[in-house]
Amino acid sequence: MEYKDYYQTLGVAKTASDDEIKKAYRKLVRKYHPDVSKEADAQAKTQEINEAYGVLSDAEKRTAYDDLGRGHQYRAGQEFRPPPDWGRGFGGGAGGPGASAGFGGADSDFFADLFANLGGRRRQAPPQRGEDSHASITIDLADTYTGATRTISLTVAERDAQDRIFTRERNLSVNIPKGVTAGQQLRLSGQGQPGAAGPGDLYLEIQFRPHNRYRIDGRDVYQTVPVAPWELALGGEVEVTTPSGKVNVTVPAGSQSGRKLRLRGRGIPGKEVGDLYLLLEVVLPPATSDKARELYQTMAREMAFNPRAGG
Repeated sequence: MEYKDYYQTLGVAKTASDDEIKKAYRKLVRKYHPDVSKEADAQAKTQEINEAYGVLSDAEKRTAYDDLGRGHQYRAGQEFRPPPDWGRGFGGGAGGPGASAGFGGADSDFFADLFANLGGRRRQAPPQRGEDSHASITIDLADTYTGATRTISLTVAERDAQDRIFTRERNLSVNIPKGVTAGQQLRLSGQGQPGAAGPGDLYLEIQFRPHNRYRIDGRDVYQTVPVAPWELALGGEVEVTTPSGKVNVTVPAGSQSGRKLRLRGRGIPGKEVGDLYLLLEVVLPPATSDKARELYQTMAREMAFNPRAGG
């Protein structure tokens, strides 16, 4: 059996605080969760991360794990067997109902052998609620303007009749409330990891699907709007399709490419609604015909315009 360095798995120091361990776990589980990760070994990595967090987030298990390593220089992957007297003082003998019921550790020989001797104490402890799970969900910008319902696929852990943990795929319908922002977490009660006292919760972090015309800053939205040269030079009204619908916008005469027009209250909705900023971007008509080239030649001759003058 190979030794597992749970601190190395989570990328934290052995002196890490509970908060540091939780932050590291959340970051890694978001990176490797099979629903969002493109890594080939995402599911195996997620199981390793869950197992490590299940030990280091539990005060008794972490103490026992640290005591085992005290005075030894165990390395990840090193051949390992618990000492014969391992577990003394932790209540109960080897095996027992709690031997393989750890968080995410049912498939790990290292976990099962290491914590088999904690079974007696576990039977006396009050039932524990399951751990919270973390994942992300990607939505379109338009979804936050109106609210939406989306279906996601999750790999979830469950317990069988022998109290062993196994995983299965299931679909979950998620209500996206109006006004959510990037990075915000949606809490789905009872959709987390299983536990003797009931499942934990699932936290979904909101991400917006990238779009070549939109940039989001908090509740403000920046949108690139293509315009023709004469619309900039002469001004006028143009129709723009925004995330909240179509709107007519007045372009001031003499505008330059890159000019920013502010539409108050048309950003992401909320108690403090954001603004929508339209960034004008000139698009030149192609000179693909004789008539078009003639018009460009006339402009060059009549206007005598040098865009680099004074640069």
